[in-house]
Amino acid sequence: MSQHYLKPLFSPESVAIFGASDRVDSVGQIVLSNMLKSGYKGVLFPINPKHKEIQGHKAYASLFQVSEIVELAVIATPAQTVPDIIEDCGKHGIKAAVIISAGFSEIGATGRALECAVLENARRYGIRLLGPNCLGIMRPDRGLNATFNKGSANAGNLAFVSQSGALCTAILDWAQTNDVGFSSVVSLGSTADVDFGEILDYLVTDQLTQNILLYIEGIRNARSFMSSLRAAARIKPVILVKVGRHAAGSKAAMSHTASLVGSDDAFDAAVRRAGVVRVQTITQLFSAAKALSCGFHPSGNRLAIVTNGGGPGVMATDHAIDLGLEMATLSDATMEQLNQVLPPTWSHGNPVDVIGDAQADRYQQAVRACLEDSNVDGVLAILTPQAMTKPLEAANTLIELSKQNSKPLLTCWMGESQVAESRVAFNLAKKPNFRTPEPAVEVFSYLSAYYRNQKLLMQMPGPLSHHLEPDVEAARMIIDGALQDRRKILSEMESKALLSAFHIPVAQTMIAHSPNEAMLIAQQLGFPVVMKVNSRDITHKTDAGGVLLNLVNAQAVTAAYHTIIANVKLNRPDAQMDGVSIEPMVVKPNGRELMVGVTYDAVFGPVITFGVGGTMVEVIGDRAVVLPPLNTFLVKDLIQSTHAAKMLGTFRHMPPVAMAALESVLLRVSEMVCELPALTEMDINPLIVDEHGALAADARIVIALRHPSADRYAHMAIYPYPAHLISTWQLADGRNITIRPIRPEDAEIEQAFVRGLSEEARYFRFMFSVQELSQTMLLRFTQIDYSREMALIAVTFEQDKEIELGVARFAISPEGESCEFALVIADAMQGKGLGQKLMTALMDAARAKGLKVMAGEVLKTNTNMLKLMNRLGFSIEDRLDDDNIKRVRKIL
Repeated sequence: MSQHYLKPLFSPESVAIFGASDRVDSVGQIVLSNMLKSGYKGVLFPINPKHKEIQGHKAYASLFQVSEIVELAVIATPAQTVPDIIEDCGKHGIKAAVIISAGFSEIGATGRALECAVLENARRYGIRLLGPNCLGIMRPDRGLNATFNKGSANAGNLAFVSQSGALCTAILDWAQTNDVGFSSVVSLGSTADVDFGEILDYLVTDQLTQNILLYIEGIRNARSFMSSLRAAARIKPVILVKVGRHAAGSKAAMSHTASLVGSDDAFDAAVRRAGVVRVQTITQLFSAAKALSCGFHPSGNRLAIVTNGGGPGVMATDHAIDLGLEMATLSDATMEQLNQVLPPTWSHGNPVDVIGDAQADRYQQAVRACLEDSNVDGVLAILTPQAMTKPLEAANTLIELSKQNSKPLLTCWMGESQVAESRVAFNLAKKPNFRTPEPAVEVFSYLSAYYRNQKLLMQMPGPLSHHLEPDVEAARMIIDGALQDRRKILSEMESKALLSAFHIPVAQTMIAHSPNEAMLIAQQLGFPVVMKVNSRDITHKTDAGGVLLNLVNAQAVTAAYHTIIANVKLNRPDAQMDGVSIEPMVVKPNGRELMVGVTYDAVFGPVITFGVGGTMVEVIGDRAVVLPPLNTFLVKDLIQSTHAAKMLGTFRHMPPVAMAALESVLLRVSEMVCELPALTEMDINPLIVDEHGALAADARIVIALRHPSADRYAHMAIYPYPAHLISTWQLADGRNITIRPIRPEDAEIEQAFVRGLSEEARYFRFMFSVQELSQTMLLRFTQIDYSREMALIAVTFEQDKEIELGVARFAISPEGESCEFALVIADAMQGKGLGQKLMTALMDAARAKGLKVMAGEVLKTNTNMLKLMNRLGFSIEDRLDDDNIKRVRKIL
């Protein structure tokens, strides 16, 4: 693959500064001064028609006076001048620009018109824009400080990307005094063009960046954001702060789910699925980054605490339990080991109180014993300076111990003057340390969340989760019928029919239009029965007096019909009624009432929620939220995230519920969300689950018209595993070959495939010498985002073991209309037609995504590949800058 298109933004060889000035404290003066003071390693071109020299450097009246190549433009001139400057940049061949100037869409209609003119000019010439109204960009290692921040940044391995320029300046000021260094600092401003997704896409392959920190106010392109966020988090820890957690107002919801789930719930669910850690404050952001950058390998949420003071240990324990962490239960072997090395008066449990006279050796023995315990996922060591304490010796001991163990070891040296030297030692060793127990516990919770979210990230469910396929066409016909009637709320009968099409068990329901008809239906169904008003206008039937339960005879049914009609006329005189629905009274002595819902988030699309059901659902407020698609692992995690999980096992003398039936319903709801883009809100409430199974007693579904898309899952933030691309093929020798999209669990066979290639085949594929894939490359190749790339592998079974025979992949180019491909076939499979089969399948997948062009690069010595390209109808041309490489291209 060619170099990243944002390289001119991050690592330009030359920079033109428009608006460069000598006027003290002007933006142009600060930007040029920053570039000079930071030791920029490229060539600078100050542009200002009023001066021949600025800050001791030659100035240029316009860009046309610059004869050399310019890679980056930094613009700090009035907003009205920017469209023409971008036009000049385009004519000069500049491909990236930082627009620091304000006065665009943030000021109203006039500014929006200017911004549109800037974007039009930029797109005509293929220029990518950072901003406008941004602080700028820093690359300390490169000496690039194209910002108007009054100060620089230390070089380091943290990348910080922020939507707030003001916050950037505060962070940079804080970082200078806290020995925090950056690989990049990026202020996005208004994100008129380049946004989070594209910046993340660059940082994921940036060798200078080890951790990525984000400050987010809002997301403009959810698919791009999620795609890049997931790609980055597979390789590097990503930690973010999101502001605006609480909505300023409330919306009128048509369903329980929509009233329960806010936009921040959806955002939280999204970042969990992306394998990202979310924190609440800037201090937590850097504390978590420091802990993750220490090389710790978090593996769970079981915390052990070692302390020389009982009070701090209890404080830490309380906070750990508040955060949902588990206090580790020490093994018998660890307890025996601690009994041998600690005084008889030690606490004999967790927290491990090593007593106030503990010195370095006692800390070492206790902490080592806990770290070596398989029941422990991390240790927090707390020290309070007491008469016999030697804080610095204990600190140095734990620093050495931490180097020998990959489990998180966090320290809290409380106090001030007596522990000041210890804090210096911890900081020099780059080990996270804290002044009080609570933030230390919080950081461990972030490490634990990182481990848990990384497991969620690995899940690549398909849209369909069962062997018994749903009747998707019947479901779509129900929705289409309602939309043709210009209705957005399905009747209860239609809603239950939709659930039935996806094999979700529902209570049998019939509609009566008179008291006598109600009596006859009830006798047919069998007593007792439930009666509910049948109205498209009423979401919450109970609130309208439209539900009566446990009707045991014909007389009660007749009276109930009249009562329901009268109640609804009184409480909802505006509602249109279409009779009364009747269904058997579900008598489940051991039943638990749950709710499964769907709502549609404006940014992230469909969201699934689960929790306690019944009429008090809003009051109880127990719900967990997840983004589809789901698989069994994700469903189990969703259930365990709620208070409802505690009553699903043996509960108040009731047997445990049929968990498989509950999981099946949640998987079926995920299928509905994937296959029915028009579904925007749904309540299954109550979903009654007992030891025998699950039953949807009531359902409410809201739909909306969605315009058709070439991308069948365009409505989803996370693209499902594209199972529809799986195909089979038989070789001439009778061997069966499966061609399918790659999955994360294919890492082992992918590595074995590359190892098994000849040196020539590896060189043809990668264009450099490689023996096997690095861990980073392996992750990139197997944990792909199907919305922006595709990898099809050909596999077969040999001796009950799956073997990879070839792989073809493409990555969609930034403009979204073309893609770049790569292909490699096992040496033993050359000449058997597999390459052509894989390429044909890959081109079909690209066409299905609406892509128009497929291109690639082939070494001119790779004659077999060039012959294949010729057979497939690719054009073949020399690459202008390298006559050893051929550029191949095909219109799809």
